[in-house]
Amino acid sequence: MKNNFFLVLFLLGGLFTITAQETPAKAVELNEVSIVKVKKAVEQKADRTIFDFANQPSLNSGSVLEGIKKLPGLIASDIAGMMYQGKQLDVYLDGRPLNITTNELNSFLEGMPANAIEKIEIITQPGAEFPATSGGAIMNIITNANAKKYLSATYTNSTNVTSYDRLRWRVNNSLLLSAKNKYFGWQLNLGQSYYESTLFTSLTKNENNASSILSATNADRIGRTNFVKSALTFDLDKDRLLLNYDLNYSNNSSNTIGNGVGFTTNDDSFTDGLRQDFVVTYQKKFDDKAKKLEFKFNFKDSQNDFILNSRINNTSILDNASDQKLYNAKVDYSQPIAFSDEGKLSFGALYESLLFEAQNMNVVNLDYQRQTIAAYGELQTKFDKFNFIVGGRAEDYNISGKTNTAALIPFKQFRFFPNASAQYNFDDAIYFNVNYNKKISLPSTSSLNPNNTNYQNPNVDYTGNPNLQPTIFDNYEVKLSAFDYAFIGYNVSSAKNQVVNRVLLTNDVVVNTSVNVPEIKVHNFNIGMPIPYMLFTEGLKETMKMNVNPDTMNFLYVYTAYQYHQIPDIKTNGFWMFNLMSQIVLPKEIKFIANFNYMFPKGNYVYFIVEKPMRNTVDLTFSKKFFKGQVSLSVSADDIFNSNRTVVSSYNTPLLLSNKSDSRRFGFSVNYKIPTKNKLAKEDPSLLNKEKKEESEGTLNQ
Repeated sequence: MKNNFFLVLFLLGGLFTITAQETPAKAVELNEVSIVKVKKAVEQKADRTIFDFANQPSLNSGSVLEGIKKLPGLIASDIAGMMYQGKQLDVYLDGRPLNITTNELNSFLEGMPANAIEKIEIITQPGAEFPATSGGAIMNIITNANAKKYLSATYTNSTNVTSYDRLRWRVNNSLLLSAKNKYFGWQLNLGQSYYESTLFTSLTKNENNASSILSATNADRIGRTNFVKSALTFDLDKDRLLLNYDLNYSNNSSNTIGNGVGFTTNDDSFTDGLRQDFVVTYQKKFDDKAKKLEFKFNFKDSQNDFILNSRINNTSILDNASDQKLYNAKVDYSQPIAFSDEGKLSFGALYESLLFEAQNMNVVNLDYQRQTIAAYGELQTKFDKFNFIVGGRAEDYNISGKTNTAALIPFKQFRFFPNASAQYNFDDAIYFNVNYNKKISLPSTSSLNPNNTNYQNPNVDYTGNPNLQPTIFDNYEVKLSAFDYAFIGYNVSSAKNQVVNRVLLTNDVVVNTSVNVPEIKVHNFNIGMPIPYMLFTEGLKETMKMNVNPDTMNFLYVYTAYQYHQIPDIKTNGFWMFNLMSQIVLPKEIKFIANFNYMFPKGNYVYFIVEKPMRNTVDLTFSKKFFKGQVSLSVSADDIFNSNRTVVSSYNTPLLLSNKSDSRRFGFSVNYKIPTKNKLAKEDPSLLNKEKKEESEGTLNQ
């Protein structure tokens, strides 16, 4: 009976994907390479899940952070960071790690407009080609676009409003310009983000049948972000030289009014952040397109300043700054192998150096250095219906540093990280996959930073931990997938020395910090399945006859997951998460999309116990295209019931933590493809190469 149930489940998923999710394949000849056009909102691959942002108004109407929080299976929390299907995420931007976590990461993503994003890849099984420091999984935010053989220009605007104690605005603007000729191509993406928001927080102590509010705050926040992303690519005979320069500047301010046991505050905070990223890539081309050699050098500089002033005392409370420099050089080579169908041999090497300095009141109190040397090799083979991947990555670490009082615990080790994958293909669209990999996660500099870069008051303190040690992961996963949408899977991630956020209480002072936990196992069971509505109105037989465009299909996508955090010597409970996404095409080709998220309470999220439903939100979006698709307009209403909040207790403390932002918002988004008279403009630039690395011959950013 159980087997029949799963068979029906995947038949439904396959039915929907075949009949509704793929437009007829059309080959386009580009530089003598045949590329297949595919249009999919979600794409499941053996090692990753790809979410299309560019063509989904329900995701790209606000900030990147707001869009990410709507992805099924993903948890984004100020308290516990980002996790996807039970795996802690290492966040990349255009294939390069951001090296920031939690509060800094959320602030960075909140200031980035979602309409500047093309797609997001969540790589659940990073192979040997990815750094072993990727930890459990990788979220790669891809902003680059393909250059066309004509000048292309696209303008996007997103405007939203919230109304709680007063009216607050959020406005995003961006302009994308790109062109290409037979000698070189160029791309320029520039924009700005302005958002006003509020955050209500409370920390309550419940002890001896008595309740007292240690801290209650109301923060009125303003965020300003400007960004420029530029790219040049030169064709040197068969080879290519690519130059990328990205600039991101944020200037945020906040006024926070707080009160609690023994204090009243009225404080102003100011945060300045400047990120510069420069990349040089040289790609050696061969007659055999499957053979590739690439050299890449990356320099990244990130500067942050945080100031907290008291209006009541007219004094400076905090003045903290940090500067992080990252140097990265690597080489990657791959070639096909003759003894296997679609087989490939890959290997490469990497050198990376990270320098981080933190200051408090202009006094350096953390000087941190990290050097990594790595090499990897990976073999991919295919025999009949079986695919195999086996690889290994060796990395040598040299981590040292000092505070203003003592030297840090050094970490000098050489480690080997194996990975293996086996897949059985029932046919071209249904497969069963098993994976294993060993990874390491190095503590982020924001977790190490001993200086507070958050609001604090006499009863609330944030502090980093310079002596955090790396985390070692053993990741296992099994998954059965039908086409691109329907799947059922189970994974477990076993971590040694896991870095987690802890909220502790000492003499009525709430301390937020990061600690190493000797051992944690995260179990995650998840199911995703699309259901066409016509299945209920027309029946299975008639549904199977249909071959329609996804823009005209009405369907419901169901995702559910059960997650259990296993910590030795602690009794923990698992929790269920649900996500429902419905699309209905109304008259006049107006598309209506509804999203519902819900996370059941009473489960353990590491050391936090969820006391009330989390991610409890209903989001609605109406969208329509005008003027032959040149103009796209969407109207959205997020968290319409104003139910999205976080209420958790901290394990082994009498603390109850609650926060609520102005998550109920209304707004619209406009995307305008500025018309051109060039005849080549009839070509559809949305080309997706179906290789593992999602590479494209026309892609500028690397």
